[in-house]
Amino acid sequence: MSTHARGRISVHPRGFGFLLIDAETPSSAFITPPDLNPFLDGDIVTARVTSGDGGRLSAAELKLVSRARAEVFGSVVFRGGKPYLRVDRAVANTDWPLDGAGALPEGTHLVAEVQGDRLGVARVVPEGADLAVERCIARHGLRVVFHPDIERAAAAAATRPVSMDRRRDLRAVPTVTIDAASTRDIDDALSAYPADASGALRVLVSIADVDAFVAEKTPLDREARLRGTSVYLAGRVLPMLPESISSTAASLVEGADRPALTVEMRIDPEGRMTSVDVYESLVRSTARLTYDGVAEFMAEGCSDAVPQAVESTLRWLRTAAARLSAVRAARGGVNLAREEAYVAIDVATGEPTGIEARHETPAHRLVERLMVAANEAVAEWLVARGLPGVFRVHDEPSPERVKTLAELAHNFGLEAGFGPRMSPRALAAFDAQIDETRMGPALRTVLGRALGPARYSPDPGMHFGLGAPLYLHFTSPIRRYADLVVHRIVKRYLEGHRNFDDLRGVLSVLATDLDQAGRSASKAETERHRMLVARLYASRLGEIVTGNIVSIKPFGLVVQILGTGVMGTVAHDALPGGPYHHDHLAQALVSKDRRFAIGDRIGAVVAATNEDLGRIDLVPTTS
Repeated sequence: MSTHARGRISVHPRGFGFLLIDAETPSSAFITPPDLNPFLDGDIVTARVTSGDGGRLSAAELKLVSRARAEVFGSVVFRGGKPYLRVDRAVANTDWPLDGAGALPEGTHLVAEVQGDRLGVARVVPEGADLAVERCIARHGLRVVFHPDIERAAAAAATRPVSMDRRRDLRAVPTVTIDAASTRDIDDALSAYPADASGALRVLVSIADVDAFVAEKTPLDREARLRGTSVYLAGRVLPMLPESISSTAASLVEGADRPALTVEMRIDPEGRMTSVDVYESLVRSTARLTYDGVAEFMAEGCSDAVPQAVESTLRWLRTAAARLSAVRAARGGVNLAREEAYVAIDVATGEPTGIEARHETPAHRLVERLMVAANEAVAEWLVARGLPGVFRVHDEPSPERVKTLAELAHNFGLEAGFGPRMSPRALAAFDAQIDETRMGPALRTVLGRALGPARYSPDPGMHFGLGAPLYLHFTSPIRRYADLVVHRIVKRYLEGHRNFDDLRGVLSVLATDLDQAGRSASKAETERHRMLVARLYASRLGEIVTGNIVSIKPFGLVVQILGTGVMGTVAHDALPGGPYHHDHLAQALVSKDRRFAIGDRIGAVVAATNEDLGRIDLVPTTS
């Protein structure tokens, strides 16, 4: 029996592929290497799908509908004297004809432009460049260099005088920025007034006014929209905006006057936000602080890294964050980014030197609480005025997902007891259980997958993970285009405009585009991280590790190694006592005598690594 279907090509590095079929119930069909040859990973095709023995699907008679990528990475090879590109095997399973290679020697690495069923040289990768980074960038279609015209436009915009109309002068207010020591694109600053007689205090979250330098619908703006977000690859940043703006003109550097949009929040002793004011401002950072310096100040009451002039400001900011934390804890939600694996990089060589779990400090929590509060405040401010926006929505998980999560928690040795629906408070209570376990990172990985991702939407809605009735992104316009769009809506309202009908029709398309840009950036950042980890573990072959199973894949198991957050894979054929089949209901691989389920603890040996694929192969130590 066969049917016709439409779907997306997925290329496997071993030379075959799958058709990921568009349907209500996701499924995939196997593609043989010869049938895969004319296609690239991500291509949209139609195909004839046939069901074989055991219900396995196969796809043939593939016809291209559209290409998903404009560029590919590879190295030059010659066949019969003619140049071809050996394309990254995660993107294509064969070599493609290459035009414009000229006198390039064999082995030259380059990025090529996709031109139908051939390739053309786009740019040669400089000698000594990190090939893993270049490969990662091309795989995910990231924009690297700015066209010289864009650079010139940004440089001119950076020197343009900023209008002071409607701006409140906050330069005399003690103001701090708190970032990592390496941060150059500083887009948020904090101020606080002491509590009044009622105990209420005022916090000012001032955000770089990027719109003052990037005019709407200009080539510079269109480039930022195409990028959607800055991408942070370990050892390299691909900024959304040229550095003349992102790191200089718009960045809230210490001692410099900068245009900003300020959210002023009045917070009473109960942690309630009793009033919000949003306005254009001019700010001057009094001190550029680091997370480490602020964490020391909060722990010890003093720090050489915190000037005396801003000590009072920091104390009141801590008070505000504590009040907001109390309210947030009461409404529920979870912070899934509290613990992550961190790869240390040698600045001189670019080589990874170690890996550890990076923990959130009180300084990180202070900034996070105040940024979240500002984002919520602006979302509510827009909705109260009937204004459009690019909202950040995170749906309540379906009853099926809630049930699955409860079963997975049981596998980890926890009892969730959610009932048919999960509330933000129930989620917070479950998160409190996770805090008490050694396998916390693995549990949070599973929890994040069960909850699913947040998304941009023109329609206001709840952010379930934060327990927030309304939420959006406002506090990082140097790094995210969604924030810049919200800034423009706010400024347009402050200028006296009340008709936003022209915007409402385009925000839905914008939200979809920004979600896609965000996914590509996230995948590239994750892949780059895994490449570095694989490079690091190449020197640890034979090492015995312990971890928890966090996912079941067609190829086998994904295991998160305890204490590091590192992911390793165990292939089907490496599991003892096979063959195994995937029990979807139990979230386990099951054989006649053995069972490997999500949450199970497993011991393994590091058997092999593949940096190109960011993969660490494990072999179980159990017999």
